[in-house]
Formats: sequence, structure tokens, C-alpha cells
Amino acid sequence: MAIVPAVGYTLQTGFAGILSANIGYFNTGSNKISSITTSITYSQYQQTIVPLVLNIWTKNDKYNIVSDNRFIDYPSSIYGLGGRTDPNKGHTIDFVGLKLHESILRSVGKNIYAGVGYYYDQFWNIKAINLGTRRINTIITKELGYDEIASGPVLKFLYDNRENQINPTQGLYANFVLRNSFTFLDGDQNFKSVLIDVRKYLPFPHKYSKNTLALWSYNWLTLSGTPPYLLLPSTGWDDQYNTGRGYIQGRFRGRNMVYLEGEYRYRISRNGLIGGVVFANVENFSGDLSQQYNTLLPGYGLGIRVKLNKHSGTNLCVDYGFGKNGSGGFYVNIGEVF
Repeated sequence: MAIVPAVGYTLQTGFAGILSANIGYFNTGSNKISSITTSITYSQYQQTIVPLVLNIWTKNDKYNIVSDNRFIDYPSSIYGLGGRTDPNKGHTIDFVGLKLHESILRSVGKNIYAGVGYYYDQFWNIKAINLGTRRINTIITKELGYDEIASGPVLKFLYDNRENQINPTQGLYANFVLRNSFTFLDGDQNFKSVLIDVRKYLPFPHKYSKNTLALWSYNWLTLSGTPPYLLLPSTGWDDQYNTGRGYIQGRFRGRNMVYLEGEYRYRISRNGLIGGVVFANVENFSGDLSQQYNTLLPGYGLGIRVKLNKHSGTNLCVDYGFGKNGSGGFYVNIGEVF
């Protein structure tokens, strides 16, 4: 168990005070590490972020219980749709959000799991708050509406042969989520989306190395209907807010998102207390809620790792990313980015 107070900084939050707690443990007969993570963050921009994330493996790895719950009070920026939006024409909106994503999967083969769940997302008190632009604020608030809700069942398929989900050094993770939202379940609109999240971890440069090459493919696609604006695929709005290092969260948004990233993780100290990473990513969005993709959006950077919990492998991760048009900034995580 690790409890860590910290001060961080990101493009989206400015400076922030964080109190984070993480527990990693093995249930009887399980080969996979279970984890419970929570934190309280309050930022320079008056944002409050409180996640509670559980990833529990039962005896003999028969069931995987995943619970991702987040409360956010979150002034933040939006930039329109697609990959060609102007970085100088962002608009600040304020909203309160609640995320309740619950699912349970059962083993159907070695390291293969299938299951069901229920996803509920709600945003309320949505309003534009740009200083000196009352007319634009009124237009944006009217377009977005004052609240947004998505609610419905999900089907999930998972392949995961990693031994440590907190800090993987080998193995393959492939997660497929088919999400539905229905108006009869209190959702604003009927829509269907699919998430395809695939990650591969390799010892590098040779099979006995303690360094790791991590590869990530993250594809968030709308199959039918139109999700509410704040639930459209967007930079940094994956479950852990980690896609698109090099850009501010919400910088790009569209009907479909395709994302690729590679990261090389290496030891600096022989005991693994201090490490480093270099990474590069590229993302692509369909604009104007169409199916067309219009531009590639690269990012790259480097970072430092400090071991917080040697038993679970939990690291404090501090990265600096660069993007197009002078975009860049720090990114802080408890646990690896992916």
C-alpha cells in the first residue's frame, strides 16, 4: 500500500495538489495483481478530481471485476471538431461530471474473459465562461445544453496475459468494449460506440533486458447515432486521461478517433528506483461529425520514473510532451501511462 501527497502540473489543471493512495495485492490462487486506486486533486484552475478505480481478480482468476468511478468539477477548454481546429481559439467551459462504469468478466479460456457491464455518464451545470465574450458564451452554452447523459449496457471481451497490470513488462492486453446508450434508460440520445484498446509489452533490446518497449493502439469509434459533445472521442479523455501527451486535454475531438503510441521504458538506477522513458504518438480524428479523417497529429517527449511501491511496481511518472504548433507541457501519473 502506498499513500503519496504530491504537487503536480499539467496543461489542463495548472499546478495541483494531489493526495493519492494505491493498494496492490494477490487474491488466493490468483496470478494477476489486484489493485485499488484513489486520489483527491485540487488544481490552480479550481478543478476537483476524485477517482476510485478497482481492478479485482478473484480466486484462480475466474472473474475480473472492474469499477471505474470518477467525480469531476472541471473548468476546461474545448476547440470544436476535427484535427484542423485553431489552437488559439479554444473556449473555456465549466461543468460537473459523474462517471460510473461497472463491469464483470468471466474466464472463458486461458487469459480470455467475456462479460457485461453498465456505463453511466452525466455532466451538468454546463456553461461557457470566457471573459468578455458574453454573446459567444450564450451561443456555446445553448449548443451544448446544460446537461448531458449517456446510460446503457456494455459488452466486453478481454485478453490479458500480463502478470502486473500496474507496471507491465511483458505480455499482451486486448480490450474490446461495445457500448450502448438508450433514451429509455435516461440517456439523451441513442448511440452505439466501440472501443478497441490493444497494448503489447516486450523486453528490449533483448529478451533478458529489464527495459521495456510498450506499444499502444487505442481506437474509439462511433458506430451509430451521435454521442453528446462531451462524450465524443477526444484527446486525453480515455479512461485514465492519458492519450495525446503533447496536447492539452480536449484539444481534438471528433466522431471517430484512431491513436497509436510507443514508449521505451528503461532503468537509470540498477535497483529500479529511478527510471526514464521516451515516447511518441500520433492521433487522427474525423471532423464535423463526418466519417472523413483529415490530418495526422503527432506528439513526442520524455519522462522520469520514481518507484513508489516496489511490491506492486507503482511508479510516480512525470513526463514532458511536445505537439504541433508549439503545443507542450508536463503530465503526471501514479502508475504507468498505459
